[in-house]
Amino acid sequence: MADPKKAEAAASVKKTLVEEGTEFKGSIVSKCPVAVSGRVEGEVHAPSLTVATGGAVFGKMRVGQITSEGEIAGEVEAESVLLSGRVSNNTIIRTKTLEVKPVAEAAALRVTFGDCVLEVGEEPKKTPGTSPVQGTAPAAPKADGGGGQPKPPAPPAPKPPQG
Repeated sequence: MADPKKAEAAASVKKTLVEEGTEFKGSIVSKCPVAVSGRVEGEVHAPSLTVATGGAVFGKMRVGQITSEGEIAGEVEAESVLLSGRVSNNTIIRTKTLEVKPVAEAAALRVTFGDCVLEVGEEPKKTPGTSPVQGTAPAAPKADGGGGQPKPPAPPAPKPPQG
């Protein structure tokens, strides 16, 4: 038999919902977690943000944690980020920890990144001119905040002396 107090406590967990078929333009400021299955254009300030597979958030996101299986674009500042959806062009992500989970797409595991900037680590930099990440990533390791910065390509090998 289910405990009625536990059932009542579970029912009292509050969330701010933007359901599928709903488009919201403006600012959402919530003390509760925000879950988006529809579309949000504007700002989201919350302890956490979850973007469902069919959901999308475009704008500024200032959250403690973001989990996105849908599409995000704009400027993201979060303590931790879990991506398994799409990151659109001109997106900036600043976070202490970043985890990328590829999803099955046409028989291949894939997470799609547009032209974006990823800043991961203890002290994310807020300066322009950071190298953008471009293209599609077939798979990426979990960034744990301990040197999880993307590595630049290795410099070309020196040419042997001619003579």
